[in-house]
Amino acid sequence: MALQCGIVGLPNVGKSTLFNCLSNAKAQAANFPFCTIEPNVGVITVPDERLNKLAELVHPGRIVPTTVEIVDIAGLVKGASKGEGLGNKFLANIRETDAIIHVLRCFDDENVTHVDGSVNPVRDKEIIDYELQLKDLETVESRLQKVQKQAQTGGDKAAKQAYDVLVQYKAALEQGRSARTVSFETKDEQKIAHELFLLTAKPVMYVCNVDEASAATGNAYVEQVRQAVKDENAEILVVAAKTEADIAELETYEDRQMFLAEVGLEESGVSRLIKSAYKLLNLETYFTAGEMEVRAWTYEKGWKAPQCAGVIHTDFEKGFIRAEVIKYDDFIQYGSEAAVREAGKLGVEGKEYVVQDGDIMHFRFNV
Repeated sequence: MALQCGIVGLPNVGKSTLFNCLSNAKAQAANFPFCTIEPNVGVITVPDERLNKLAELVHPGRIVPTTVEIVDIAGLVKGASKGEGLGNKFLANIRETDAIIHVLRCFDDENVTHVDGSVNPVRDKEIIDYELQLKDLETVESRLQKVQKQAQTGGDKAAKQAYDVLVQYKAALEQGRSARTVSFETKDEQKIAHELFLLTAKPVMYVCNVDEASAATGNAYVEQVRQAVKDENAEILVVAAKTEADIAELETYEDRQMFLAEVGLEESGVSRLIKSAYKLLNLETYFTAGEMEVRAWTYEKGWKAPQCAGVIHTDFEKGFIRAEVIKYDDFIQYGSEAAVREAGKLGVEGKEYVVQDGDIMHFRFNV
């Protein structure tokens, strides 16, 4: 499943440097706006130690990790919602993504110019929020014009529900709040809200790009961001993109780990970012484990066994009979599928089973 996170931010905040670290793609990282004009797409491997531990026990012919797509989108400037700079292109590209990684500059460096002349991550965040909110307000008002008459004069229940959803969104956006701060209780309302595809309804993670000295602890700029987003349904991650680029240049795993230890980190920011992006997309992983391969499969949290079987092949979902399930901890404890069976720890589940992160699955089907 090709779900995408879009990396956004003002020019010169470190987006392309971070993207290069993530994907090893050569997005041009230059000290001027709009060096990334076409969105660069990187297919990123999701780090998962569980996959390696399973492989150590099974000794498969190959190991296949799961992936997530990251899109580096051109830098945005004030007036993007009205088409300034590369605004229209930016907004079109971000609309196509499933979640947003919003990079904020949280470091001082007189050699890297700032598009607004000074470092202020909260102001930078508000610039992008404002442009996206304006575009969403335009969308909401346009839809309101279409459904208002039906909702108020006719007996159209669907139009009434759509009207109510739109009115709530309009009120929030006019107050300078993003659409993601509005929640709906009924499934019908949630469906209507989802089908609006509002830019500010997408899940977001704020990445505070700091200097090397602040990589482990953060700094005053990061604290300003924490305060600014405390009422949002959003994650914050602290990453030193320039340091990550230096780490990526090192050839051996041991050298990279030594560098991380020197700056006070147990895990690279890139690794933490990929894992967080995966969760941001509401994704989880199940495994298949056999002599041919040990493989990680991506599915959306809450999916039932037949849907997860369909990730492998549509025939698995169509002809689903049952799923044989081993919990990851049980597999590690007993060391093999045969030992798990002997211990009575293998579960047989039907169509209503909700797959859990880390499950080791074997599907029975007939078509």
